[in-house]
Amino acid sequence: MNWELWQRSWDQQQEFYLPEREERFRVMAELVAAAVGPTPHILDLACGTGTISRHLFDRLPGARSVAVDIDPTMLAIARGSFEGDSRVTFATADLAESGWTECLPVEPFDAVLTATSTHWMKTEPLARLYADLAKVVRPGGVFVNADHMPDPETPMLNAIDEAMQSAHQDRARAMGALDWEQWWAKVAFDPGLTEEHAGSRAIFDRHTGGVEHPVAWHCLRLREAGFLEAGVAWRSISDAMVVAIR
Repeated sequence: MNWELWQRSWDQQQEFYLPEREERFRVMAELVAAAVGPTPHILDLACGTGTISRHLFDRLPGARSVAVDIDPTMLAIARGSFEGDSRVTFATADLAESGWTECLPVEPFDAVLTATSTHWMKTEPLARLYADLAKVVRPGGVFVNADHMPDPETPMLNAIDEAMQSAHQDRARAMGALDWEQWWAKVAFDPGLTEEHAGSRAIFDRHTGGVEHPVAWHCLRLREAGFLEAGVAWRSISDAMVVAIR
């Protein structure tokens, strides 16, 4: 199995929807370096194929990562692409369930990083997740969340952003880029991922949709959870990177 090829294809599929994705990861890695130093112990939350850990290791080779996800296809690709790299360990957990932190090591984290994940969650489980994270980040450590955070008070800007995204996707599709459904259809045809794909589909079938909250909601909930400060490190019209300091 060519895990690296699968990992790259996932990134390309995500860039179909997020043309600024690489810039977000660059800012995230620089922020971690400035906030907690060159050898951080991080939690890669809802890690997917491990893209955050990969970018962080490129910037900070001395980092260590615990990568957590629930999707068996994502974890299979991540484990395969990081095979032999002792800097990363993997765990399976459902972040929407209480008690998910039982899979984590006792040692607190310097940074918890996540991207394009929390908008999949309902409001109450996400608020509970933030409270959980305040307990696993060390004092002075950071939580960084890059996700869809559109502002409902800027409908005209949001419409402009939608038009920009649609134009980007048209260009990407003309160059052969896969969208979400096409990528998963490709997974379904790979005999080496039959079991993992079935597990992923079962998760999708149970999922009833999440809620997209604006930046202010995230910052308020994080402060309520026990973080000292919360603010924006990067944003586009509809996406933002919120950083909270413990």
